Amino acid sequence: MSDETKAMLSIYDEPISEQQSPSSTTEESPDEIASHLSLDASVVPYIGQQFVTHDAAYEFYSQFAKRCGFSIRRHRTEGKDGVGKGLTRRYFVCHRAGNTPSKQPSLKPQRNRKSTRCGCQAYMRISKISDGGMHEWRVTGFVNYHNHELLEPEQVRFLPAYRVISDPDKTRILMFYKSGITVQQMMRLLELEKCVEPGKLPFTEKDVRNFIQSLRKLDQEEEGIDLLRMCKSIKERDPNFCYNFKVDSSNKLKNIAWSYASSVQSYDIFGDAVVFDTSHRIAALDMPLGIWIGMNNYGLPCFFGCVLLREENSQSFAWALQVFLSFMNGKAPQTILTDQNAYLKEAIEIEMPDSKHAICLWFIVGKFPSWFNAVLGERYTEWKMEFYRLYNCENIEEFEIGWHEMVDNYGFQTNRHIASLYACRSLWALPYLRGHFFAGFCTAGASKLINAFIQRFLSAQTQLAHFVEQVAVTVDYRDQTSELQSMQQNLQNISFKTGAPMEAHAASILTPYAFSKLQDELVMATHYACFQTDNNSFLIRHHSKTHTGGDRTVTWVPHHELLSCSCRMFEFSGILCRHALRVLSTANCFQIPDHYMPLRWRRTHYSVVLGRGNGNFDDQSEKVKTLQLMVSDLLNEAVKSKERVELVSMEVEGLLARLRQQPVNKSRQMEFIN
Repeated sequence: MSDETKAMLSIYDEPISEQQSPSSTTEESPDEIASHLSLDASVVPYIGQQFVTHDAAYEFYSQFAKRCGFSIRRHRTEGKDGVGKGLTRRYFVCHRAGNTPSKQPSLKPQRNRKSTRCGCQAYMRISKISDGGMHEWRVTGFVNYHNHELLEPEQVRFLPAYRVISDPDKTRILMFYKSGITVQQMMRLLELEKCVEPGKLPFTEKDVRNFIQSLRKLDQEEEGIDLLRMCKSIKERDPNFCYNFKVDSSNKLKNIAWSYASSVQSYDIFGDAVVFDTSHRIAALDMPLGIWIGMNNYGLPCFFGCVLLREENSQSFAWALQVFLSFMNGKAPQTILTDQNAYLKEAIEIEMPDSKHAICLWFIVGKFPSWFNAVLGERYTEWKMEFYRLYNCENIEEFEIGWHEMVDNYGFQTNRHIASLYACRSLWALPYLRGHFFAGFCTAGASKLINAFIQRFLSAQTQLAHFVEQVAVTVDYRDQTSELQSMQQNLQNISFKTGAPMEAHAASILTPYAFSKLQDELVMATHYACFQTDNNSFLIRHHSKTHTGGDRTVTWVPHHELLSCSCRMFEFSGILCRHALRVLSTANCFQIPDHYMPLRWRRTHYSVVLGRGNGNFDDQSEKVKTLQLMVSDLLNEAVKSKERVELVSMEVEGLLARLRQQPVNKSRQMEFIN
């Protein structure tokens, strides 16, 4: 679209007020007008032309105007002999008729919008004629003189009068919007459906955005009622659906939170580390939105719950955390990551005192351009690299020394943002956090995955009830996508890099995502020397270093299979570090101890379904899937030795014998089969 056309659109989108009406009855020959405009005489209005209704007359004149290069609007209406005699005369005028109305002084800010009015005198007048009880509308005045240039056919279609979204198109747009696609994508899909060239639809992107915006202008009280009605409906269909709400003193919805049955099940095993993202808002109602998200065993985001808050304060956040814990049977996460929010920090300290609170680094880094770009100028990139170096420091002492040097080098002694970051350093800097479990949330890849997941349903904000529905669709889609990606990971051939028995053992138990992390550490373990300092302690040093800097101390108690390293990587990620793996290799261990391959990183997780204390699942297909996982796990364990195979065979034979003695409910069997 050209700049000239865009400028024209910005003018023609303005509302037009009624100030002046034409009174001339100058007549022109239809043939002369048709000849001048290269039109067929049958489409040109003329004095005496008859119409059944005034709407039919308007439509005829509108089509004529479109062919000529202008649009019309309804102007003055007149009755006969005073009030009560009905409508007897109507004027249709050029959209540029009248003069620009003067603006009245107002305390409210007003937009400086341009007007298109220039006093154009073109019009058509129709009058109501009664004859023998029959009524018709007849053209009694028509002037086609314009004091402005008429638009070309390619331009006239951009006038507001001709930019109309039909009801079928509105239905399609609403469906597209609920699915979360962008306006540009909607326009392209409609163009393809209608087989028109790009930009040739009878409406523009701005019209679509205005239509979508009109859907958001709803009564908030009615919105709250619809939302509660939607949650109640979901609860009736799925008893395991969880929701809770709070109303204010006027009995209006203040806060509401919800979670799905699959989310509660996932939390049982993947709820050790949780991101509580409160950086988004529902634009239609200007409400803060909180989203609880975890990381599953394949390194993919999993949804735990949502909360909408009317206010952003300590009391609201405390309520949200209380409700979330009630959804999750009182189980608090080991670690909860949030944005830098003082109200939320206070609420977590009260409601989750045993959980480690940390700030997601990507929330902090996202603010850097506005904080430091102008201050540092060309040194911004250099400083950012230094910040990341400090963030990844191995110990607190190194971080503290480096931070003060950075402040001096970049002149940050009085910078309030640097002072704020330093004051809360124990919540975001890795040297302070490595003893706590983070499930891989500190990586850049994790932030991209989570943001993409959230944006999928944030892009579809219509009514609140539709938003809840869209979240449910997104969660189902995410679950299906996770299953597909998990299957694809499992089908990929594993490439062994070390040939060590530990590598093969880990590959048979861990998911490909977790195994790739462990495999990297196994490869690096070969680069380290191992020195035993006493019965259970080992000093680990990189082969290229001759001094003590960077040394790690590993403790290994073979009798109890207890292993710990001073780098704290296992506590931080659930993956054994290269230093601990080097000690296991030195101690001639050919398998990683079972408790150092956490359940959350393993391939099979039937405890996700069976582990809930109050679980009451009637879905037989889910139970069959769980049984299949258990059988698969049983076979994996049995084939490791001849003795195990014999033990399993004997136990399974006894189990089958007892199972065959159990009665079978034929009706339930047929119901399940069907």
